[in-house]
Amino acid sequence: MQAAANKRTKSPSSPPYVQYGIPLGHSVLRALEKRGIYCQTSISVEHQHLTKRYVLRGVESGGAVSDMGRYCAYLDTNGQPIAWLQPIDSISGNGRHAVVVAPELVRIEMFRIGRTYELAITRHILQTQEAQPKPKIQSLLLFRGREGTLSLDLWAQENRSLRGTITPSFYSEAGELREIPQHFEAAVRSATSALNCLACKHVHVAVARSTAKNLLASV
Repeated sequence: MQAAANKRTKSPSSPPYVQYGIPLGHSVLRALEKRGIYCQTSISVEHQHLTKRYVLRGVESGGAVSDMGRYCAYLDTNGQPIAWLQPIDSISGNGRHAVVVAPELVRIEMFRIGRTYELAITRHILQTQEAQPKPKIQSLLLFRGREGTLSLDLWAQENRSLRGTITPSFYSEAGELREIPQHFEAAVRSATSALNCLACKHVHVAVARSTAKNLLASV
């Protein structure tokens, strides 16, 4: 199983979205910008001077309007929510919500048009480079769901109670249901909710530090 995972590690022939996020066309990006939805999928390498180590930095961000949504959030490698370094408040919504910092990150990225969903789950770690003081990001694709569907408009008032309880269904090209990895299901449910949170102004996946400690203690 480990050998199979290693084959999926980012290489020169790997899709760029494994590291940088789901590719969206210029027309889609313009539509998101026009609707005021800002989603930062990039991950940066940062140096902590006090601890003398490098870490990864990601930003939970995004939101929705009725016809579109995009959201990006982060977990640890066990699928548990990460404690935010700091929450970010905004006036308009559908933008940055929290900054997370950790040696390793799992990114949950989702995009919605109408009732059609895209999903990418990727793992990101630091890899030491020979004769280079700064490590580089090594990325691994864990799950890719294309053209998933939900039969409900979760942004609608009558369906709001279902947010956080369901995910889109994703199928292979042969028509077989593709199961989302179980330890990421809860986060995907939360991200699905975020894709239907109009003018979103709050965090859906990352948690306060005290909450994260309680979650880890219960595992």
